[in-house]
Amino acid sequence: MSAKPDLIRDDIQPTLVRMTVPMMMGIVSLMLFNLADIYFVAQLGTEPLAALGFTFPVTFSITSLAIGLGIGTSATLARLIGSGDHHKASSLSSDNLLSTALLTLGIALVCQLIIEPLFRAMGASEALLPYINTYMSVWFWGSVFLVVNMVGNSCMRASGDTKTPAKIMAFSSAMNMLLDPLLIFGWGPIPALGVQGAAIASVIAWGITFFLVLHILYHRRGLIILQPLHIQRIWQHWRSVMKIGLPAALSNMMTPVANGVLTALVATYGAEAVAAFGVGNRLESLSLLACLALSMTLPPFISQNFGAGQTERVIRAYRIAIRFALIWQTVLYIGLCLGAGSVAALFSDNLEVQEWIGIWILIVPVGFGFQAATFLTASSFNALHQPLRAMRISITRLFIFYVPLGWLGSHFFGLQGMFGGLVIANALTALTAWFWMRRHLKRLADQPA
Repeated sequence: MSAKPDLIRDDIQPTLVRMTVPMMMGIVSLMLFNLADIYFVAQLGTEPLAALGFTFPVTFSITSLAIGLGIGTSATLARLIGSGDHHKASSLSSDNLLSTALLTLGIALVCQLIIEPLFRAMGASEALLPYINTYMSVWFWGSVFLVVNMVGNSCMRASGDTKTPAKIMAFSSAMNMLLDPLLIFGWGPIPALGVQGAAIASVIAWGITFFLVLHILYHRRGLIILQPLHIQRIWQHWRSVMKIGLPAALSNMMTPVANGVLTALVATYGAEAVAAFGVGNRLESLSLLACLALSMTLPPFISQNFGAGQTERVIRAYRIAIRFALIWQTVLYIGLCLGAGSVAALFSDNLEVQEWIGIWILIVPVGFGFQAATFLTASSFNALHQPLRAMRISITRLFIFYVPLGWLGSHFFGLQGMFGGLVIANALTALTAWFWMRRHLKRLADQPA
């Protein structure tokens, strides 16, 4: 087994590649997890597919919470592990996983009580609510496994291990892809559960990997220990994680809130448009996976070099990441355009849904390079212990540019205009975020050593 990379001394680009590739493979499997759901549910018809489109902003809100908690956990644990205080790191990790589970349980309970009013507010019709209700009533309880799994994987990454989390995500995705058709369409004594079967498949996959994550953290990494329940210690550990985790979680949760507003706007164009927009959201996640993986491996690199006073390496790593994002997403856009018809046909046999998917592919991914540059800049600010600056980027993107320009585009030019507005919003945000980061890095470089 190869040694862990030395983030302070090894060459920057090979080190980032070495850390990011395993993470990218794991995220590929995670995205395939979601695509499998939407692919099999699409076989049930347009209404179930549209219902799943409505659930995406809500389910992504919980996932965004998990990502934020993972960012805070990874940043805090990495600093403790780097200082050699492994016992304190294990204590904090144990308390944080317990707190995360309790928090998610509380959220799941509240969300169970507001499923119908929430989705009515998003514009879901009465015909879609039964599908949404049966899916989300299962999904919310299973989200406890999902969130703890993601935070547990962040604990492993904090120790420099990106391969094990990737393998765990791949295993979870494989389980889901096997269970989806079995539970959605039924087989032998197993009844066809429809949309609810997709949710049950996800929960089973998350539940199995939940115990796997706990086993690895306890037996192999020593990052879970048995200790007395002291409220003051747990609270102190939770506060240290949430100093970075809360702004990061709020920043991530703003995206599905904005997508919920846009989904309600798309709903005015009909169920076919919502179904296509839901497919587009999944394709967006898949298209951005390489840059998303980089956004999860870049922060520990930046944090360690920042702590070691290696400002020049921080600057070079940031520039390499942004350059990669712009080039890579341009290449992917060309590929998506060339295969637009095949991609649309893969997800629906409804001609109107296919047409909207094709229009989405031709317009929205133009802005993915800018979008990637934006979240890479935000993750770099988190790594530099500037979570409020990262949050300011998210607020600017979503509520100054993204939603307003999407609404204006829709108002004046229809749904195609909304798609174009999203591209312009991503471009303006990327330029703004780049300017803020450039100014901050210059300030750091000018500081005396």
